[in-house]
Amino acid sequence: WPSGMVNCRDHLRKAMAHEDGGRLPMDFGSTAVTGIHASCVEQLREHYDLENRPVKICEPYQMLGEVEEDLAEVMGIDTVGVVPRNTLFGFPNENYKEFRTPWGQEVLVSEHFNTEQKPNGDVYIYPEGDMTVPASGQMPSNGFFFDTIVRQPEIDEDNLDPEDNLEEFGLISEKDLKHYRDELDHLEGTDRAIVATLGGMAFGDIALVPAPFLKHPKGIRDIAEWYISTAARQDYIHDVFSRQCDHALQNLEKLKEVLGDRIDVVFLCGTDFGTQASTFCSPQTFIDLWAPYYRQVNDWIHRNTSWKTFKHSCGAVETFMENFINVGFDIINPVQCSAAGMEPRQLKEKYGDRLVFWGGGIDTQKTMPFGTPEEVRRQVLERCEIFSKDGGYVFDSIHNLQALSPVENMVAMIDAVKEFNGEN
Repeated sequence: WPSGMVNCRDHLRKAMAHEDGGRLPMDFGSTAVTGIHASCVEQLREHYDLENRPVKICEPYQMLGEVEEDLAEVMGIDTVGVVPRNTLFGFPNENYKEFRTPWGQEVLVSEHFNTEQKPNGDVYIYPEGDMTVPASGQMPSNGFFFDTIVRQPEIDEDNLDPEDNLEEFGLISEKDLKHYRDELDHLEGTDRAIVATLGGMAFGDIALVPAPFLKHPKGIRDIAEWYISTAARQDYIHDVFSRQCDHALQNLEKLKEVLGDRIDVVFLCGTDFGTQASTFCSPQTFIDLWAPYYRQVNDWIHRNTSWKTFKHSCGAVETFMENFINVGFDIINPVQCSAAGMEPRQLKEKYGDRLVFWGGGIDTQKTMPFGTPEEVRRQVLERCEIFSKDGGYVFDSIHNLQALSPVENMVAMIDAVKEFNGEN
């Protein structure tokens, strides 16, 4: 959107306030759960005849590509993201170098993106770029992103110490605060809504539990073992969450001084509670184990700032929506309408006046990769019609746009949103 023609931030704020802003706002690229795979960014840049240059990897775990200003403008994106200083592998994105991916794309990666390719073609990546310690991520030779390598020592049930699962949750450093300040200074004057990802406030996020950013993680780091612990070791989990929450509240005090009113939305938590067909735990377990901590963080933010809080959970979480509202989340993402019980009209009717739906605009499991452009167009227009009624909707796909998404389908999606907004 050319400067001065439309204020993207105003449109998004109206959507957040459940008002019809006259145009449906769209997000791609502001967070690690609303991104675009690097291969797709390259295809979109080529389609729109933008400058031919290697895509920067902004999120190496999922190999998401940076959505630069020229692409954001041509797509009609209303958001821009501010993310923590370090990536999921524990290093900052800086001093970029070239890297050839297993699928043959030349991209730019951080100088700390240090990998080893095995004879079978698999690529291993190291925490903090330190190749003297065990690798923490593996990309198969035919893959498009990294899988976490669990480096769990055998659990000694009698000597479990919650402190071991708290190594990554401390008080925010001056270096990290300066990073946020510098990022916001760089965005001074933008008319896009700013979405900030604040680390340390995702309780039990399964992507973070194995700690791919730590050189020698201790505690309960195996994914299956962690899920067992949420049922069998609840006192331990409460200890971890309670101390993590104390740190989070202290960090929010400091972050507020830096972020102030310069941001609109905070991405707090990516803990998934749903599978394709069901949930990982009962609503009562959510109320007992997670709700007290989510409520403290959300209450602090709503008492002290104007920020809207963003909760990500994949899967069939319709039975959790009331709880997400009760603990104070303003926004739910990715709205996985392809999961059981996640029927768009029902979601909107039951929760649409109390939750902002951020996502759900196109199914990235079937329609986007395997449908026709016309099927994409029809689904996007239908979802926009349902979710945007009386505001409370930000268009986005269901989770990130995945590798191998046909460019003609991605363009059909973008064009359909513009059509819905009366811009085609």
